[in-house]
Amino acid sequence: MRVFFVNPPFKAEYGKFSRENRSPAITRSGALYYPLWLIYAAAVCEKDGFEISFLDAPAKLFDEKKSLDFIRANGADTKLFVLDTSTPSIYSDINFANILKNFFPDAKIMLVGTHPSALPEETLCISESVDAVARHEFDYIVRDFARAVRDGEDWGNVNGITYREEGDIRSTKDMPFIEELDEIPFAAEFIKKYLTPEDYFFAPAAFPEIQIFSGRGCMARCNFCVYPQTMHGHKYRLRSPENVVAEFEYIAQNFPDVKEVVFEDDTFTTKKERVVAICDLLIEKGLHKKLRWLCNARVNLDYETMRKMKQAGCHLIIPGIESCNQQILNNIRKGITVAQTEEYVRNAKKAGLMVHACYMVGNNGETKETMQETLKLALKLNTDTAQFYPLLPFPGTEAYEWAKKNGYIKGGYADYVKEDGTINSLLNLPGLSREEMVEFCDYARRKYYLRARYILYRLRVGLKDPEDLKRSVKAFKSIRRFLFKR
Repeated sequence: MRVFFVNPPFKAEYGKFSRENRSPAITRSGALYYPLWLIYAAAVCEKDGFEISFLDAPAKLFDEKKSLDFIRANGADTKLFVLDTSTPSIYSDINFANILKNFFPDAKIMLVGTHPSALPEETLCISESVDAVARHEFDYIVRDFARAVRDGEDWGNVNGITYREEGDIRSTKDMPFIEELDEIPFAAEFIKKYLTPEDYFFAPAAFPEIQIFSGRGCMARCNFCVYPQTMHGHKYRLRSPENVVAEFEYIAQNFPDVKEVVFEDDTFTTKKERVVAICDLLIEKGLHKKLRWLCNARVNLDYETMRKMKQAGCHLIIPGIESCNQQILNNIRKGITVAQTEEYVRNAKKAGLMVHACYMVGNNGETKETMQETLKLALKLNTDTAQFYPLLPFPGTEAYEWAKKNGYIKGGYADYVKEDGTINSLLNLPGLSREEMVEFCDYARRKYYLRARYILYRLRVGLKDPEDLKRSVKAFKSIRRFLFKR
């Protein structure tokens, strides 16, 4: 039986919509994340013996017509469609499900992703074309649902789904989180077979790059972060160091043009001993000389581990700094201090690691003054790159419940992005409008990147590191219209 996995089209006329970005949008830097969760589920189904087709419409800039043409040419015998979704695109995603149902009336349609996971009943009520949604981590849920469709079995025996039956909406018990992550196929193997790395771009990484997960879940309790709260939970479940490094070996052997591996784990550096073990294996096998890598790393990362990571080929770390106001950090349960952030950046520079800092405005306690406070410290820290985003409180998160309870959300799901698909804000806080937050982020970006000191620094780095210059130029081409827009 054929299962067709689809990352649906959305606003293709404006650019590549990054659906599995933590804040789904057409990014200003031109970044496009691999649809990794969809990839892993497809790889699990293929391993289980199903025939697989795969379409990442945003990567190919396919609109609805081109997407449908591709699906009809590559999956006429499909019995199950699995569609990735996001909050900003949910109505468009379901509209595409309607189109598929019209052309494939006998096929079943399942939705996956953070939005249907958080709001399964509401999502099913939007359209009867959708037969079921998967809740939370869905690799094995999709596999088991595909088995039930193939074998004509009762869907009520499939854990982790909310489905439609005889006019009613029913839910089965949750699927347990996957503990043996080494059993999941390598994302890189699936990418080699079905995707093109040059279609994807991540501004902090050398181009082209491949993204993987070495673990799932996040031990931190940040109230805004969508994946731990809707998909993977707060227990950090790990692939073994040997398994992770084996995927590095596969990438080095099978992707001669790929320059970098991106660890997409929310907190790759949480378990220091494991990080060191991975680094030692990369060095032992000489992979640190073939592939460089980057990762997300909280600001509690120590200097000695940074040094080891640098020796093993890591060139950049990404902290979620969010705010430079301690009270706001406490309000969102970030679990860090401003002093830690300052020490972290100093240590990273000392260890020779670049830093891509992530800042956010609009959290509980934000004012015009605290936004300026954040920008002031961001300029002082002077990390290699930085991003400034308004808070997007997604369904299923504590931040969403806080904003909804207080009446701060103004708009619907489609308003999470602007007409051109770029990130928007829904929040109107006391004394701070959503327009002011979006304008501040644009201003902060210009202030940060258009400094003479910064431009000269980037040129110096680029002259020493051609790959860095290449990715900087690529990102600048995408972001320049936003930098110079007043």
